[in-house]
Amino acid sequence: MDRELSLFMKNITGDVSAVAGWLWQRGWAERNAGNISVRLTEDELTSFPDEQPVLLPLPKRCEILAGFHFLVTATNTRMRDVAARPLETLLLIRISDDGTGYQILSPTGETALRPTSEMPAHLCIHEMLTAKRPSHKVVIHTHVTELIALTQIRELCDEQRLNSILLGMHPETRIFVPDGVGFVPYTLPGSRAIGEATVRALENHSAGLWEKHGLFATGRDPMETFDIIDVLAKSASVWFMCRSAGYEPEGLTEEQLDELAKLKF
Repeated sequence: MDRELSLFMKNITGDVSAVAGWLWQRGWAERNAGNISVRLTEDELTSFPDEQPVLLPLPKRCEILAGFHFLVTATNTRMRDVAARPLETLLLIRISDDGTGYQILSPTGETALRPTSEMPAHLCIHEMLTAKRPSHKVVIHTHVTELIALTQIRELCDEQRLNSILLGMHPETRIFVPDGVGFVPYTLPGSRAIGEATVRALENHSAGLWEKHGLFATGRDPMETFDIIDVLAKSASVWFMCRSAGYEPEGLTEEQLDELAKLKF
């Protein structure tokens, strides 16, 4: 990797590594749990390696993403390691011009790193975002304990019920995550099917909650995307704290929620 690309990678990975550290510190990234991807634009990359890396196949053609570059966490990578050693745990990849494969542009060394096993889901989401919400370039998947716990309660495995709880527990949730979460019934992780189901959940939401598994969130940059996750976790925590104390949480009224919706930030 030449000097210019190395400098770019260090700049873009600063926020990614910070977010990875916060996910680990909050207990939302046990072992190698969680993954992050960032869609880059051509003008953000000033140079490339001289040699052409091997073209690796994609499980499904991604025509919308043809020619795009992504920064992604490597498979089996721990978030605490991404925080400490981002240039050793993140990969810069390019989708081929016909969308059938990808190349790893950053050096993989002796470990032969490959992108996260959830890359099919990430690419599905990025396809939708590129077409419908192009300002959202970041996708983060993490195991938020409080949100997973909500989906272990059968009567709460319903999108309307979940959003009633999450939006009603704290004003900031209504302000900063006004569209709430989409809900994805349990599906095999790492599959194209869960990626497609997540896309449907994220078409009208900035976050999608996988039953008994974790959360996917999208945003314009790593910090904004983390904030969405953090705010939703706070609401779930407040709900559980009230229930643990033996009380049924009152929640914000519809009038209060409508009033919050009018605030501008």
